[in-house]
Amino acid sequence: MLLAASSLFDIISTTTYGALAGVALWGLYCIVIVWTRVNQKRFKSEEEQDVFVDDVEQMLQAGDFEGVAEYCDGDPRAIPQIVEMAAVHRDMGYKKARQFVVDRFQRDVMSDLEYRLSWVSTVIKSAPMIGLFGTVFGMMGAFETLATAESVEPSALADDINIALRTTACGLAIAIPLMILVANVNIRIAKMEDLVGAGLARFMAAYREALTKLPGTRR
Repeated sequence: MLLAASSLFDIISTTTYGALAGVALWGLYCIVIVWTRVNQKRFKSEEEQDVFVDDVEQMLQAGDFEGVAEYCDGDPRAIPQIVEMAAVHRDMGYKKARQFVVDRFQRDVMSDLEYRLSWVSTVIKSAPMIGLFGTVFGMMGAFETLATAESVEPSALADDINIALRTTACGLAIAIPLMILVANVNIRIAKMEDLVGAGLARFMAAYREALTKLPGTRR
């Protein structure tokens, strides 16, 4: 009986460690994806973005919408993608085109980042709970040893208590760094949104003016 119980607790403790490793890797993977996506979607600096918008404004003033679309083609950053979509869908008119590109930015960029970060938040909440699950079973193993053995070796209790404390520590060791990383990523996302917003405002002003020069274009 004691051997069976010990074997069961060993299996549960191993499973707990596996679950902790799994959620830690998934949380880290999502953080890396978000970090990479933010870096892909933003300009490195406002000055670099201003240079890009200046070029676009010059082409819009000349009415060269095809040139704008070609200039932005293949650029994965958010502003070039927005500019390209607006140039291609200029026949929609200013208001509808603006709404279209804003919706696409929210859906293709921001929603994906929020989806990934929601998984990281789940990992942050679940890792300590999984650790606590291991703690409960570790303490149960210790009490099982006390209840079923006539004489208890301190080392036998120490093994169960060690498992109990170690799983909790692992859960916290996963959650705390991820919390710091999420805070850092949220700051980068906020900076990206501010930069994109500034660039979008400049572009839309030039875009609207360029549309007024096109015959038959809806406002």
